[in-house]
Amino acid sequence: MIQLAKGKYQKWLEPDGLLKLTAWARDGLTDEQLAKNMGISSGTLYEWKKQFSEISEALKRGKEVADIEVENALYKRAIGYSYTETTRERIMITDPETGETRPEMCVTKEVIKGVQPDTTAQIFWLKNRKPEQWRDKPDNSATNPVENDGFIEALDGKVDEAWQPDE
Repeated sequence: MIQLAKGKYQKWLEPDGLLKLTAWARDGLTDEQLAKNMGISSGTLYEWKKQFSEISEALKRGKEVADIEVENALYKRAIGYSYTETTRERIMITDPETGETRPEMCVTKEVIKGVQPDTTAQIFWLKNRKPEQWRDKPDNSATNPVENDGFIEALDGKVDEAWQPDE
């Protein structure tokens, strides 16, 4: 019995293929890079995402994890954080009789270090999370409408009369 070759998409619908796609998406690969890794064109990947919900869902899951990790890192950077740095130092001893220097012991040091809040990260966070309050040019027209008291219209007619060019 002759078996026909499975479509190229079939291996990506199997558990190992879906796991690879999720991992690549989690690692931040773009759709173009994903397609290249899969050995297909970007257009084919877009079609497969429409046609096979399993592929689309695997990529969404991976991208969601990556997005959450980046959001967490940005948030930590915006508010500041501390961490413990562990170092090992070898203490060298000189033998008074022979003059030889040899390692005596290893000392482990732990130092708590702090990373100050980053204003750039704070600005980025606020502009994206609360754009109505933090964008560069706030739109105040909705919250503070300018009341038309007729001043501009009244002035419009008077300016032409009052202003005379130097002759």
